Amino acid sequence: MSISASPVAEAPANEPSFYARKGIASWLLTTDHKRIGILYLGSMMTFFLVGMTFGVFMRLEQLTMGPTIMKPTTYNALFTLHGVMMIFLFVIPGLSAVFGNFLLPIMIGAKDVAFPRLNLLSWYLFISGAAVSLSSLFTGRGPPDTGWSFYVPYSLRTGTNVTMAVFGVFLIGFSSIITGLNFITTMHRLRTKGMNWMRVPLFPWALYATAWVQVLATPILGITLLLVVLERVFHLGIFDPSIGGDPILYQHLFWTYSHPAVYIMILPAMGAISEIIPTFAHRTIFGYKAIVLSSMGIAAIGSLVWAHHMFTSGMSEVAIVVFSLLTFLVAIPSAIKVFNWVATLYKGSVELRSPMLFALAFIFLFSIGGLTGLFQGALAINVHIHDTYFIVGHFHYVMFGGTGFAFFAALHYWYPKMFGRMYSERTAIVAFVLIFIGFNLLYFTFLVLGLQGMPRRYYDHLPRFHTGHIWATIGSWIMVAGLLLMVINLVRGLFRKTTIPANPWGGVTLEWTVSSPPPTENFDVLPVISEPAYTFNPVAKEPA
Repeated sequence: MSISASPVAEAPANEPSFYARKGIASWLLTTDHKRIGILYLGSMMTFFLVGMTFGVFMRLEQLTMGPTIMKPTTYNALFTLHGVMMIFLFVIPGLSAVFGNFLLPIMIGAKDVAFPRLNLLSWYLFISGAAVSLSSLFTGRGPPDTGWSFYVPYSLRTGTNVTMAVFGVFLIGFSSIITGLNFITTMHRLRTKGMNWMRVPLFPWALYATAWVQVLATPILGITLLLVVLERVFHLGIFDPSIGGDPILYQHLFWTYSHPAVYIMILPAMGAISEIIPTFAHRTIFGYKAIVLSSMGIAAIGSLVWAHHMFTSGMSEVAIVVFSLLTFLVAIPSAIKVFNWVATLYKGSVELRSPMLFALAFIFLFSIGGLTGLFQGALAINVHIHDTYFIVGHFHYVMFGGTGFAFFAALHYWYPKMFGRMYSERTAIVAFVLIFIGFNLLYFTFLVLGLQGMPRRYYDHLPRFHTGHIWATIGSWIMVAGLLLMVINLVRGLFRKTTIPANPWGGVTLEWTVSSPPPTENFDVLPVISEPAYTFNPVAKEPA
């Protein structure tokens, strides 16, 4: 990508970093999109570590048959809160809220997002929702034990504090809607001169496609959860079959949002991978337009496949066939992306740095997740594996193996740009190896357990599943060791007094043309784009 005029390419040396202002108030009252991105990063990583701890306790419980370290009610509560924290507080908002907030304006040549104050409000709604959900641990007659999907009629009848958890997720949904509206407006109104739609980098394109799903699908979840709260309080008879309600209606409404939510999670991840692969392959991305169109195709078709979660609920045969077909169709644009990433690597000068390793792992793990998803799209197989550990394994291959590994790839890739510091590359590679080995030992074992018939959401297991649970638990220890090593390495990197150049990786998008960390208003003079996106310049790299 060619940028005109030298004052554009680099902020003046005396331009202050956005970190220049000190004090807690300067963070809590900021409208700077970069600081808000950092606020999201700190809060999400905290929630991730707490959710990970809950997951470790669940694995320890499954290490032996019978009671190990907790009672069944405690296990159900940990299961619910692990899902709520990982899905609603880390994976769904993850890349959009952190890297979208920090990088979207810079990558399209803007000084901030369209609505800076709304941007700060979205973070406060996110934190408020998290606080309300977590308060369910300590209020009422016990933490919620329904699972993160809050299925009725149990979520209507349980005496645990479901209302607080559901209302917290409702607030988090508002945060997601505001972020989506902000990103859509920013993309339409604030692109710099010369950056037409076919010159927009692929990460902003992914954020744009995601934002439409956030705006159109999230209100459905908000209304559904609000109805659950109202029914628990006023017994309206919307979902409770004992007073004339329909629990299947809840499933339709819930999955009408929650399957598009998969693409809210994965589309920004795909966008980040589309930035990292060409940088470390030292090649222009293969099939730019195909990747752009596939992002929009995933957002569109992915909103129409929700009922493949409900093949065993008694739907008509026509509905089953239609949703099965749509499930297979949504795999096509995803496969286009995988093909283009691999084609970009072909004959490239591939550099295996830690961001690239996480990106390559993403392609491998997401492909396994996608293929196991096609098994579930086929009715004959779905009937046998529904509600087994196979579903849990598939879900984690897509969500954690996909979105999680892409988040870590993006964090290692943009870390020097965000903080002006560098982590230890050797330690990052060791952490990656531990995470990758532990992840596959844990979740591939889940796939095997599911095919053997192990039901999901069970507190205990039969002797024939015991060996699998032992291997899965050992895998969780290895993965957690790698995750902790990665977090420690990144935190230590903040205190390393090393000078980081503006472009240590040799990237070609606009964020690499400003100082590290970026100046307060991103650009002293707004850039003018004069060439198509991803015209790779092999001499752009600066020595680290």
